[in-house]
Amino acid sequence: MDSSIPIEPEAHTSLVYRGEVRLIWSLSIASIVVYINLYLVQGILPLIADRFDVAVSHGALLLSVTSFSMAFSLLFYAVLSDRVGRRTPLLISLYLLLLSDLLMVFVADFSQLIALRLLQGVLLAAVPAIAMAYFKDELSKTAMLKAGAIYIAANSLGGIAGRLIGGALSLHFHWQEVICVILLISLIGVVTVHCLLPAKGKNRHLPSHFLAGTKSTTWYSSLYRDLTGFWHHLEDGKLRSIYLVGGLAFLVMVNQFSYIQLHLMSSPFHWGRFQVTLIFLCYLSGTLASLYSSRWIGRFGRDRLFSLAILAMFLGGLVTLLNTTLAICIGFLMSSFGFFLLHSGCNAWVAQRARVHRAKATALYLCCYYLGASLGGPYLLPFWQHWGWSGVVAASSIVLLVLAWVLHRLTRARSDKVAQVDFVT
Repeated sequence: MDSSIPIEPEAHTSLVYRGEVRLIWSLSIASIVVYINLYLVQGILPLIADRFDVAVSHGALLLSVTSFSMAFSLLFYAVLSDRVGRRTPLLISLYLLLLSDLLMVFVADFSQLIALRLLQGVLLAAVPAIAMAYFKDELSKTAMLKAGAIYIAANSLGGIAGRLIGGALSLHFHWQEVICVILLISLIGVVTVHCLLPAKGKNRHLPSHFLAGTKSTTWYSSLYRDLTGFWHHLEDGKLRSIYLVGGLAFLVMVNQFSYIQLHLMSSPFHWGRFQVTLIFLCYLSGTLASLYSSRWIGRFGRDRLFSLAILAMFLGGLVTLLNTTLAICIGFLMSSFGFFLLHSGCNAWVAQRARVHRAKATALYLCCYYLGASLGGPYLLPFWQHWGWSGVVAASSIVLLVLAWVLHRLTRARSDKVAQVDFVT
């Protein structure tokens, strides 16, 4: 009897759909774990200041340190996942992240914490470096747009959870106890990801540019191919502009949330440790923007949505200058909405535009994205020290004006290209 029984088309479609759903869920949960660990420090800045005897504003630089190591590690994971596949490096990095959380329990001084956060940045980079390329490899174009929107929404939920959980725990627990709770949450998430992540994808990913390798392939020829992959995307002027947009937008967004906490803890607000973390609920407007971004881009066009996003971020900052609780909340709701609309669009655009070396294209975007976050803290710090929150808003507005100019050139270049095609036809 022939054991190779053909699979009915309907059954095959159902299996593919279930595999796609599992992939989306697993990478989204992995994203939540990553961003809980990344942004935990923003929710426990007062606890860090007390525990390690440093200024709260200096404690805020911990996020910059982690973002810096994370930015360059993204490039490493892009190369690694193109060589050995997506699943293995992703899972190994998550389990090593659990080990680093355990080590944080035994940190004795601030310098050790900085060193460990640098290491965590390396481990946290795996999921964002691999996720969009993983989606591109395994999902259809339509499913990938939805997956990207859900994944970015999970990013925002992870960011909210990390800050709020940290802020709530810091009210009642000591440093070691807070880290132990985060370790437990992360453990549950990582085990769930391991169980959900499909063992085999549709493409059983082994990159075409690496398949060409033979036994005679040398390390320097492999390195040359990897560098060529990065250079291929850096030669693309449109991709370079998208990378710059992501970096500038994140520079403003994530660091404004750090400094607004310091503002709300000072006069005339005098918010407490947990109260200041509630400002991160404004990320929920970004979650909404992420979920609907693919639908809105399809309906209204990317250029219009990007213009709306920049306007929302700019006006959001100005509204906070009214310096009331309501105005600050409205302003950050506007800024979050605009930022995540912009980020979702850029992230999907990069993944769609990259025909080859997809993980490298995504990694370059996220490298610029997290470099923006790491540079934003030191950039805004002197403005905060001299002019307070109004100085932060002014410095952010300068960056947003540069960002608007870059987007204008990007959209104008596309319009000129369309006009040339119309003239020829």
